[in-house]
Amino acid sequence: MRWPFRRNQGPPKLKTPDDKMTLRDHLAELRSRIVRSVLAVALGFTVILIWYKEVLDFLTKPYARLCESGTVQPGLGQSCGDLISLSPLDAFSARVSISVYGGLILALPVLMWQIWRFVSPALHSSERRYAIPFIFSSVGLFLLGCLLAYVTLEPALRFLINFGQATPTYQISKYVSFVGLMAAAFGVGFQFPVLLVFLQLAGVLHWRQLLAWWRYAIVLIVVLAAAITPSGDPISLAALALPMLVFYFVAIAIGRFTARRKENKAAAA
Repeated sequence: MRWPFRRNQGPPKLKTPDDKMTLRDHLAELRSRIVRSVLAVALGFTVILIWYKEVLDFLTKPYARLCESGTVQPGLGQSCGDLISLSPLDAFSARVSISVYGGLILALPVLMWQIWRFVSPALHSSERRYAIPFIFSSVGLFLLGCLLAYVTLEPALRFLINFGQATPTYQISKYVSFVGLMAAAFGVGFQFPVLLVFLQLAGVLHWRQLLAWWRYAIVLIVVLAAAITPSGDPISLAALALPMLVFYFVAIAIGRFTARRKENKAAAA
């Protein structure tokens, strides 16, 4: 029996790019993906907000280790690794910022999956098979970049403190912003090989061109790493530039492999 009043089943599911969706269907699908993404970020935000103290201790551990080792002497009236608040809203804004950054990182797999589900109906089967590897590699490389930024944080702080020759007294909002920018810079920089592989698969670049440009690529990567590294110290620059150089040649190897594979298939056909 068909009921006259039934719940809306949502936009039609598309299996091929030849299927058609109305503008209303597209908007409904986009709204559904946005709502799920917002809920994932809100859940991650709540988790970080609840465990804020543990997360803050984790972020300030590199600074605390410098104090405990005697490399840094804390300011007057401060304990080792303490951060100060210069306004009533300073600590509040720092807590919100950490929760937002952490919520986005925790929700990153869900965000990428929702983007994939939204664009996948417009892709052909030959294009769709590359999408999931791109999503997983993008998320993995971004998290790897954030991890490297955290590992680099202690030597970077040591260099900046010794070079400045001043007793550090860090404001909590400034410190959180610095750590967040470092993680973002390394995470975005580690998307470099994904972009190169995508351009090769799209036919915009060829692996032979990239191999011929390797000298210019070294200069460009070093300049780019210096530009996006917020601290500007040579330790962070080297920690970001060296992996990007390795990723450049890895992207060339992947492009060469896929090109040879296409050539073999074409020859067999």
